[in-house]
Amino acid sequence: MEKQYSVAIYPSEAIIALVKSMKDQLAQEVDWFHSKNSTGHITICEFEASAKQIEIIKNQLSKLCDTLEPVEICLNKFGSYPNGAFFISPNEDSKNRLKPIMKRIHESLHIQNMKKSNDPHLSIARRLTPENLERAKALFASIDVAFLCDSIVLRKFDDTIKQFVVTDSFKFNNNPKTEGIQGTLF
Repeated sequence: MEKQYSVAIYPSEAIIALVKSMKDQLAQEVDWFHSKNSTGHITICEFEASAKQIEIIKNQLSKLCDTLEPVEICLNKFGSYPNGAFFISPNEDSKNRLKPIMKRIHESLHIQNMKKSNDPHLSIARRLTPENLERAKALFASIDVAFLCDSIVLRKFDDTIKQFVVTDSFKFNNNPKTEGIQGTLF
């Protein structure tokens, strides 16, 4: 049986705590909202996979992340989408660092019907009404935080708590790709 999975970037514990407090503040203003209880993260993709498939995916993620270089990410503005999403956005330089990482992950997984995120952002709320979106924008005016993106996480949807939970973490080891390179004999 297939389960629902997500690949994401988790910021530092301090930023995760800040996002949680922001979600709590927003809930005091607008009551419950979608993703209120979700841990702060930057979604890379979501997909369904069987137990056999997920082992192959873990192997692919491990190999890819071994070659990736950690990057500093600065989150310095708020944004929203027409669908009612309210989020913290990376600056342009950080977006330009994250997008190639996200694209390489998308391309390495070869999963049908994968939902890909191409615009890195850290969600605070989803599906807010237009009125509540305006309240969120008024509540949070400025932000300037940074973290070292040095890993990604694989998360599995837990039907009991209706949230994704981390099952695996993959460190960026900055090891150059050696496959396909032949050594020379003297």
